[in-house]
Amino acid sequence: MSKCKYELTVDLGNRSYPIYIGEDIHADAEYYRRHVPGSQVMVVTNETVAPLYLEQTLSALKSFNVSTVVLPDGEVYKTLDELNKIFTALLESRFSRQCTLVALGGGVIGDMAGFAAACYQRGVSFIQVPTTLLSQVDSSVGGKTGVNHPLGKNMIGAFYQPLAVLADTETLTTLDNRQLAAGLAEVIKYGLIADTEFFDWLEREMDDLVARDQEKLATAIERSCRCKAAVVAADEKEAGQRALLNLGHTFGHAIETGMGYGEWLHGEAVAAGMCMAADLSLRLGWISELELERTRTLVARAGLPTDPPAEMSEESFLSLMSVDKKVLDGKLRLVLLQGIGKASVTDGFCMEKLSETLTEYGR
Repeated sequence: MSKCKYELTVDLGNRSYPIYIGEDIHADAEYYRRHVPGSQVMVVTNETVAPLYLEQTLSALKSFNVSTVVLPDGEVYKTLDELNKIFTALLESRFSRQCTLVALGGGVIGDMAGFAAACYQRGVSFIQVPTTLLSQVDSSVGGKTGVNHPLGKNMIGAFYQPLAVLADTETLTTLDNRQLAAGLAEVIKYGLIADTEFFDWLEREMDDLVARDQEKLATAIERSCRCKAAVVAADEKEAGQRALLNLGHTFGHAIETGMGYGEWLHGEAVAAGMCMAADLSLRLGWISELELERTRTLVARAGLPTDPPAEMSEESFLSLMSVDKKVLDGKLRLVLLQGIGKASVTDGFCMEKLSETLTEYGR
């Protein structure tokens, strides 16, 4: 029997949808009956998640006409070639425009299944069933879907909202420590950009979160999703405020691309990127030494890197950051801190200070 601890709504008018947070939700048939509009369901998962949760999910979907596609696991497979396997499976199963895709997995599966849903027959329904902490607090919410290109992360995609998000905290018990820490990076981000009280709470509770306290993890997921849902409702397609959610991501995406997809997990790269953004904020006089130290300390307590890879030069960072989606009319924009719980998107920073961060921080 599932136990839904929290239910939130992403308010987007007639495209609004619920986020359910609780235990064993992915295996509860009622949630699928409530949100699947037709009879055809394609479950998209990967080789790591399938042995753990696919059978339970298929059992919950037994009243539907169900097919599955199992992709290889890892950021390196977030490509157009792998995406095509989903389209092939849909066509071989003769699925119509009334079908629904169920994304059972982490952020890579959610992004790919969502993008496939946006494209197949010009748009079909999909449901997010995120199985990692990072996907539960970030990538499954907000409708950003897509794949990577060798020259840039997430450069091919679409904004496309799910019908529902089923965030099952029980799936976090099978995450390895590295994946759990990667998710905590995005949790920390919400405190840094918009919620001072949440950041304070994380400083008190981080040890228990790392130890996988189920109640506190559910609270962290709810607070994170509530923050993201509010931002997405105000700015669905990143015309302004939503870009705040990318704190650390411009640096982080450069690390992921520069090191080779999968060498650094997304959350690891974002963690180092947030510390780099905090360092630049300090150099600009926007935050204090104490605020930088609080950021670094909390990131480190989560088991995450605070420094960029030594192999990456200033030149490689700048080259990769120049193709980031936040570049506007040739000007690099960054999300920087103005204090714990307050951030802004700006191109009004001194390039010499950015150069100092890229050459001196963490070296």
